[in-house]
Amino acid sequence: MPTPYHRVMLKLSGEVLAGAAGQGLDPEVFRTVASEIKEVVDLGVEMALVIGGGNIFRGTTASAMGMERASADYMGMLATILNGMAMQNFLEQLGVVTRLQSAIEMRQLAESYIRRRAIRHLEKKRVVIFAGGTGNPYFSTDTAAALRATEIGAQVILKGTKVDGVFERDPIKHPGAKKFDRLTYHDVIEKNLRVMDATAVTLCMDHHVPIIVFNVKEKGNIRRVVQGEPLGTVVDGGRS
Repeated sequence: MPTPYHRVMLKLSGEVLAGAAGQGLDPEVFRTVASEIKEVVDLGVEMALVIGGGNIFRGTTASAMGMERASADYMGMLATILNGMAMQNFLEQLGVVTRLQSAIEMRQLAESYIRRRAIRHLEKKRVVIFAGGTGNPYFSTDTAAALRATEIGAQVILKGTKVDGVFERDPIKHPGAKKFDRLTYHDVIEKNLRVMDATAVTLCMDHHVPIIVFNVKEKGNIRRVVQGEPLGTVVDGGRS
């Protein structure tokens, strides 16, 4: 079945990969997500990933506890590299060729991020995992996903979460919360909806990169959203 996208950016939070424990690396969750990524790659879609590190270490939390913010953020970037290495391992167990690129140089573990090299890997149908955030403190992995998606020419950012899209309130705490099927970038910023941080949303808006927020915990959803099924919430510039 043909897909509406030839190159996508999948953004996963660290919390999604933690499983029921809420922290650490859950091998079964990694294995399940890896198998779904393989399904998408088998469709001929070029796929890049950005994975957060909140299941291991969250810089903003450490900063709130008194740690110097820049140092805390760098520690958070290292956590994303651990998650990237784990995902690379599970993908390669399934025969998916991958490349791990880091915004922080560590030649023994990952390639340094080079835009043209990343694009070439994608053209060769390798899954590229971008780790280390943007390489700078004070920027989230959401912003890293928006930046890398723009740089590599991804047609869409797929943000995998634990819920079915964007809601007016946290649907886990408020089961009756209204779900939005479609939003504009301005809606997200003005209503302070927790899709991505404002820097990431603004970057997507400036470069016309749509965002689809969907439930990655439901089996098969990554393939479904790539194939264009109406899942989750679409965030874009709105109809002209």
